Amino acid sequence: MEFFRNTNIDFLGKKWYFLSFSLLFSVAGILSMLFWHGIPLGVDFRGGTLVYVKFAQTPNLGHIRSDLDKAGLHNAKIQTYDVPSANEVVVSLDLKETSEADLSRGKNQIIAALEANPEPGKQDLNNADKVGFAEVRDALISSDPLHTSPADYEKVARQILDYRNQTAGGVLKSIDELKSVVPAPVVDALKQGFYVSNFGVRGADIVGPQVGDQLKTQAWLAVGFSLLGMLVYLWFRFELIYGVAAVVAVFHDTLITIGAFSLTNKEISLTVIAAILTLVGYSMNDTIVVFDRIRENIKLMRRESLADIVNKSINQTLSRTILTSGLTFLTVLSLYMFGGEVLNGFSFALVIGILIGTYSSIAVAAPMLVAYQEWRTNRSRTGTVPVPAAAGKGKVRAKV
Repeated sequence: MEFFRNTNIDFLGKKWYFLSFSLLFSVAGILSMLFWHGIPLGVDFRGGTLVYVKFAQTPNLGHIRSDLDKAGLHNAKIQTYDVPSANEVVVSLDLKETSEADLSRGKNQIIAALEANPEPGKQDLNNADKVGFAEVRDALISSDPLHTSPADYEKVARQILDYRNQTAGGVLKSIDELKSVVPAPVVDALKQGFYVSNFGVRGADIVGPQVGDQLKTQAWLAVGFSLLGMLVYLWFRFELIYGVAAVVAVFHDTLITIGAFSLTNKEISLTVIAAILTLVGYSMNDTIVVFDRIRENIKLMRRESLADIVNKSINQTLSRTILTSGLTFLTVLSLYMFGGEVLNGFSFALVIGILIGTYSSIAVAAPMLVAYQEWRTNRSRTGTVPVPAAAGKGKVRAKV
C-alpha cells in the first residue's frame, strides 16, 4: 500500500525553513529549562513523599493547593490520579526523610490541612490510617448498641470496614450510608464517636534523595549509552558522517521533547525516560531507512549530485514514513487522550517524539550529509562522496 507515487518534493530546498523551525523550538526549550521551569523532575528523581488522596466529590485542585499553602506545604505538587470519576489526587511533598515516622508525618500534615470542619472528640471514619478495625470494634463494644457479645461486634466492625474500603471505594459520603449494611442502632452509636470528612488518605510512598539521585544518573547514562551505541553501529554499517548525522538528529529530538516538558511544566518520571528511549529507537530506525535508500541510490545514480540523490531517496521513502509514523502517532495520540493521568507523561513524550523524530529524519539528518559533503568539496576541489558499503565489504567512493 502506498499513499504517494513518484513524488518530487524538494525537501533540501526548504532546509532553511526546517532549520528555523528546529532553532525556534530548541531555543524555546533551552530558555525554559534555564530560566523558567527548569527540568521539571518528578519525585522519582528529586526524592520526596507521594500521598494518594481520594475525595467523596470531584476535587478542586485550586482549593486543595490553597489549603496546603495555609498549612505551610508550599512546594506541594498536586495532580489528578487514575480516571476522573475516581476523584483521586496524588500530592507530592518535598519530605525526603525515609523513616515510617516521617511517612506518617507527611500523611498527617495533609489530613490536617484538608480537614475543613473536624469534630472535636471524634475520629474521622474515612481515614483508614487512623481508624481501622480495632478502633471501630472497641467503640462498638464500649457503647454496646445491640446488647450482644464482643464477637458479634467484631463481625459488625468488619462489615463496616469492608463496605468503606470496597463498596464505597475508601470514602464514605455519610455515616448514614452504613444503614444498608448494619443495624440502625450501630449507625447511631458510630455517630457518637465518629464523623466522616470529604476525603480519605489511601496510601503514601517515599523516594529518598539518594535513590532519586541514583535514578537520575542511570537515566542520563541510559540515554547517553543508547546514542553512543547507535553511533558506533552506523559508523560500522555506513560511514562516520552517517552516524554523526543520525545521533545529532536524535539528540535534536530528545532536546525538543524535554523542552516541551519544561514549557508545559509536566514532570519527567521514569515512565517518561522509557518513552524517550523508545522515541530514540523509533527516530533512529526511521533515519536508517532513509540512509539505506540513499546508499542504494548513490550506487545507481553516480552522475547525480548528492543533493538530488538525497531528495529522491526521501521522496521514495515518504509513503512508508507516512504509513508507519501516522499509524503509530494515532495510537499514542489515543493513549494520550484516553489513557488517564498515570500514562499522561509517557504518552505526551511519545506524541511529541514521533512527530519530531519523523521530521528530523527528513529535515535534520539528511541535510547534514549534504552540508558535510559541500563543506568537503569547498575545502578540496576534488572532493568525493563517501558511499556506505555493506557490512564486511570495502568502501566505495563515487564522484560528485
